Amino acid sequence: MEEQFLLRVPPSIAEQIERLLNENNPSSSSEDKSLDLSFSEDGRSGTFVIGNDHFPASLLDLPCVVESYKTYDDSSLIKTADIGQMIMVRESGDAAPDVIEYRHGLTPPMRDARKRRFRREPDLNPELVSRVEKDLLKIMAGGTAGNLDVEAAEQEGDENTRGANKKPAPTPVPKHNVPETLTNAGEPDRTDSDESDDSV
Repeated sequence: MEEQFLLRVPPSIAEQIERLLNENNPSSSSEDKSLDLSFSEDGRSGTFVIGNDHFPASLLDLPCVVESYKTYDDSSLIKTADIGQMIMVRESGDAAPDVIEYRHGLTPPMRDARKRRFRREPDLNPELVSRVEKDLLKIMAGGTAGNLDVEAAEQEGDENTRGANKKPAPTPVPKHNVPETLTNAGEPDRTDSDESDDSV
């Protein structure tokens, strides 16, 4: 797997980068054709340099993982990486984002993806969660839960005693062996093979 990231730049910078990549004789020593990206100590804000122009950049987390693929024969695709972050380059006057996660995905259907497409987190009381966690740890250690609801336990006990007082369902009485009645006045049934032709 390769290490990859997405670089999102304004249209004017995108044209400069495209011209730079399409040149036939790139000169690496020329300052006009240099690209550089450096980040500050926090690892989230930095500077993107193209030629002599400096632009602010921010490292943002994408709302979901994006897979990237490459092809060698234009028919089969090979997965190369899972991309989870994007470097967003802004114009000099634009304000820096105040969040570390980008709100939208890369395509129009993923606009505002967290709110529209992902399951909402349940509203849980943190105190209740910590109390239940402590009770579970006590039970796993062999003790009993400290906040056991006594009424629920009493109701379960009442139901058990009610069930014990109920009469058990009657069991069916097995049938005794009754001899089969013989047909034709005591003669056993005859099959076709036993019959003989008496007319002759």
